[in-house]
Amino acid sequence: MAAHLHILGICGTFMGGLAAIARQAGFRVTGCDANVYPPMSEQLASLGIELTEGYDAGQMTLAPDLWVVGNVVTRGNPLMEAILDAGARYVSGPQWLADRVLPGRHVLAVAGTHGKTGTASMLAWILERAGRAPGFLVGGLPVDFGVSARLGQSSCFVIEADEYDTAFFDKRSKFVHYPAKTTILNNLEFDHADIFGDIAAIERQFHHFVRILPSSGKIVVNGQDEALARVLGRGCWTPVERFGVATEWQAGEPDAQNGFEVLWQGKSLGRVRWSQAGAHNRMNALAAIAAARHAGVEPRQAIEALASFGGVRRRLERRGEARGIVVYDDFAHHPTAIRTTLEGLRARVGGARILAVLEPRSNTMRLGTMKDRLAASLDIADRVFVYAADLGWDAADALRPLGPRARSFDDLDALVAAVAAEARPGEHVLVMSNGSFGGVHGRLLRAIEARAAA
Repeated sequence: MAAHLHILGICGTFMGGLAAIARQAGFRVTGCDANVYPPMSEQLASLGIELTEGYDAGQMTLAPDLWVVGNVVTRGNPLMEAILDAGARYVSGPQWLADRVLPGRHVLAVAGTHGKTGTASMLAWILERAGRAPGFLVGGLPVDFGVSARLGQSSCFVIEADEYDTAFFDKRSKFVHYPAKTTILNNLEFDHADIFGDIAAIERQFHHFVRILPSSGKIVVNGQDEALARVLGRGCWTPVERFGVATEWQAGEPDAQNGFEVLWQGKSLGRVRWSQAGAHNRMNALAAIAAARHAGVEPRQAIEALASFGGVRRRLERRGEARGIVVYDDFAHHPTAIRTTLEGLRARVGGARILAVLEPRSNTMRLGTMKDRLAASLDIADRVFVYAADLGWDAADALRPLGPRARSFDDLDALVAAVAAEARPGEHVLVMSNGSFGGVHGRLLRAIEARAAA
């Protein structure tokens, strides 16, 4: 009989992806979580993985061979306390991957504060189109694959290398568990205020990662990022290529269809023609092309592959249209990501009005660490609606620099009604949250339709 894993926190993007890989590797997989919502719940259901709602200690009767513990689990969790009292075997998700999936493979790790999911998805798609059938585990749902993770059929494995901590019993960043041969360092700025005191603490973790990269590997780094320059300045034992600089990898100016030239040391290698918008996506593409070259895929082949790249769910994903008003969903929750997402939509829609709807749900945002940057990050939007329930700071005060075009709400129904009343045909509603946001996308579309009928 196949070994049985029971995964705590299985509906998180990382742990859900791990569950999919474990199932493909022949393990029997079950799991539990407190919050179950799409797209991960749908992915797990399609794999036939049995889910339990909540963390009750009664799950001990499942008697798995190993408990795999996500970093959402803390001391005091009833099931975890029962596992500890029983002396049962348990392991973190990253450690299980390191032990059972990654040994002997060409691991391509994508790290950085922003852009990990998009870049990792691009890289996996390039390898797929090159016939490499890679394994991958990313923090979102790539449109082209329809799943966030798979075991793969070749030596290549692409992983989103997160700097967040591993588990309550292992406070190191997840990425130190990954034996990467090819590494992308996309960018670095302060985030995760719940576990890091300042940016220096995050830079220290990134350098712990750099310390374990082999001299036979490759680091592909954002040459415009000062924090990453400081990280590498502490010591680097791996060859480095830089993107976003004229002397190495650079993107030409985009045309009206978002196409752009890819240059290496000033020489054109080809032109990307694709559906993705924004300077951040061009930078992500450069990183993916450079990393793929280190894995043996020629840049021209990578450039051709990106022409068919479909993007990632919850990254400027069009969720529907009502009365000529388009509603989008995006995972943005850090001020830099919020601004970048708005810039991408502005590049796509030109002068049409954008109504931004934000839930500041991440731990960093809820703590108020970034509240002074919130107004500037939303300045591109024509109207701003912020769901401020249960925040420990005054959202209305933080939005004051935006004047009357910004409003905050403690009631979600009131927010939906206000957006529906404001939106007009030809306009665009951009919803941003790193959670389910109470199914607000569908509620907005229905409210817009109902208003039109009235």
